[in-house]
Amino acid sequence: MTTREPVTSAAEREINALLALHPKGFDLSLGRITRLLERLGNPHHRLPPIIHIAGTNGKGSTSAFCRAILEAQGLKVHVHTSPHLVNWHERFRLGAEGGGRLADDEVLADAVRRVAVANQGEMITVFEILTAVMFVLFSEHPADAAIIEVGLGGRFDATNVIERPAVAVIMSISLDHQAYLGDRVELIAAEKAGILKPAVPVVIGAQPEEAAREVLTGIAARLRCPLNLFGQDFFAHEENGRLVYQDEEELIDLPLPRLAGRHQQANAAAAIRALKAAGFVLDEQAIAAGLTNVTWPGRLERLAPGLIAQDAMDGLEIWIDGGHNPGAGRVIAEAMANLEERDPRPLYLITGMINTKDPIGYFHAFAGMVRHVFTIPVPDSEAGLDPEVLADIADEAGLTAEAADDVETAISAICTTTNRLEPPPRILIGGSLYLLGDVLRQNGTPPD
Repeated sequence: MTTREPVTSAAEREINALLALHPKGFDLSLGRITRLLERLGNPHHRLPPIIHIAGTNGKGSTSAFCRAILEAQGLKVHVHTSPHLVNWHERFRLGAEGGGRLADDEVLADAVRRVAVANQGEMITVFEILTAVMFVLFSEHPADAAIIEVGLGGRFDATNVIERPAVAVIMSISLDHQAYLGDRVELIAAEKAGILKPAVPVVIGAQPEEAAREVLTGIAARLRCPLNLFGQDFFAHEENGRLVYQDEEELIDLPLPRLAGRHQQANAAAAIRALKAAGFVLDEQAIAAGLTNVTWPGRLERLAPGLIAQDAMDGLEIWIDGGHNPGAGRVIAEAMANLEERDPRPLYLITGMINTKDPIGYFHAFAGMVRHVFTIPVPDSEAGLDPEVLADIADEAGLTAEAADDVETAISAICTTTNRLEPPPRILIGGSLYLLGDVLRQNGTPPD
């Protein structure tokens, strides 16, 4: 396989310098970023209407649906998401006529430099600096809406300096980041609900755990937030190959979302309801166009033709998804099962994970579905699980597994052992967004 040599951008050089100076990871607090934003003139007070989105799973997809619908409506939309897959620029999408664009390199590098100077070398995490960069960029470029995704948790996440969003959205909650957020879904739900503000509308997406739903609705009631609860105040279901959306105001017949997986129907419904709750008057044609044109790289996405599998067998089908917790495993496995119903193929997993995740819970979701698992290192991560250890965990979950050196080696092994009388295999590469970022980089198909 031929790989492209990475090119270090100006923004990346600035951020790498900060990474060398400041702590990696998270230190959940609002004091440091509040101080920094004050020095910058409080740019977070000068933003267009904000859709603030938290959740364990689904917040990125919901952000993508919101953006696609608003842009189809002809509006300019800022979007902040994290982490990125390949380039830091992915975290900062600036609204523009005809559709948003990732921040230009020099524009981003300049904002990073200004924020670093304002911080005056004081103790802070790089995530907090980049959150301040987002507020600076969004305040300096006119737009009609800002979609801001929570980084971790909610209550003490750096984005939660937002005092009054147009709407707060909380998507599916399950166990993840237990070291920071707690080891029960009720505790995690309470942390996520920290983004709720008194009397501000809240949209609660589909919740697999009743305990989480009860915590969220209870906090919303105490804060007197107008409540929009999936399954109670708004609904979505598939009917005759179409998506039927319904709330107390209307019933809309729509195309199925472009994003793969049945769970995306509920995510799309949450996005529609969130935009309406935020005060946007939506045209039905714009909603349909948004669902049809939406993109969200690295999440149940068919890998585009590129360098990684250019020498592999004909007909090989490769999917990628960065989900890495038990809740994500369940929805990904369901999506793979739906693909199997339409187009039966032997399914293989190529998986790498970092050591803060729950791999056995993730693997359990695929029991009985997967022909074999290849476990690989997570490139450029000191926290990556040893592939031999990860293979043992997959075995413990009832799958057969073995370690491999990298994605290319695993794909080669799958192609070599495939029975030529069977359909070409379907491969799912996942378990880590860091791994997916490396796959997209090596494939020559980074997000744009």
